[in-house]
Amino acid sequence: MTTPSAEGARPADAGRASSPDSDAADGTGTTDAPDSTQDPVGGDTLASADTPANDDAQPLLRLVDIGKSFGPVRVLTHITLDIPLGQVTAIVGDNGAGKSTLIKTIAGIYQPDEGQIIWQGRQVHLHSPKDATDLGIATVYQDLALADNLDIVANMFLGHEQVKHFQLDEIGMEIAAKQTLADLSVVTVRSIRQPVGSLSGGQRQAVAVARAVMRQAKLVILDEPTAALGVTQTRVVLDLIIRLKSQNIAVIVISHNLNDVQSVADRIAVLRLGRLAAVGPASQYDAESIVDLMTTGTSKRLAATSAEPSAGSSSEH
Repeated sequence: MTTPSAEGARPADAGRASSPDSDAADGTGTTDAPDSTQDPVGGDTLASADTPANDDAQPLLRLVDIGKSFGPVRVLTHITLDIPLGQVTAIVGDNGAGKSTLIKTIAGIYQPDEGQIIWQGRQVHLHSPKDATDLGIATVYQDLALADNLDIVANMFLGHEQVKHFQLDEIGMEIAAKQTLADLSVVTVRSIRQPVGSLSGGQRQAVAVARAVMRQAKLVILDEPTAALGVTQTRVVLDLIIRLKSQNIAVIVISHNLNDVQSVADRIAVLRLGRLAAVGPASQYDAESIVDLMTTGTSKRLAATSAEPSAGSSSEH
């Protein structure tokens, strides 16, 4: 497939890294320096072990040549993808493209068979969802994992309740929950003490995302966040995604709704049959080119765009 220049969409298989050494550190949530100092995608230098974790030149998360199989079925093949801070990266693809497997790999549910996961410039091994959570990766699945019979405060602190003088610090948790919702401009809930079961779909999404933010998440993964929502509720969720971005939180959105994707995404990665068909700035893609990439792996529209001479360049080919 012919794709635009490096500033535009790039082929997803650009550069591949060898799989991690088998004798790499195996401690839960531990980090190692990458085996190679060369970025397999763009040739930039990866951070060494003593590089500051907040180096803005590094993406928050870098997947390098990730592969995953279930028995004889190859689900992910050579996935290389950067997730920058403060940007919304949309991962789109048809059913069976590997989207769920990819996010579960990032979330620590599945371990990749090959490749590297680089977090803030250091290689990490995620053996469980707790490892991912401890790093600052929060995943909000379609079912949201909320307890309908509990109120908003109880849901936001479920499993992480604050204790003061050997009893639940109800006032402290209320204040923290209210402040987090206010920071995300969630103003549609009647009371933070109302049961989650009484909330609309958009409000439930807001509570699930607020719970992730309150736990100091640096990367929030949203799995089909607007599925089965009405127009008004969808707008609430999309506005929430934009506010996460404004707080310099990285966001991955998995969605089939291309209109929603194009309204919030900074970058789009198209998965097809377990491979990245293309990845680049969202402005590079329209709905037609995305559908072409999802179904055939190529796009005549993108190929035509990449063939056009840039401004000020010679018109000769």
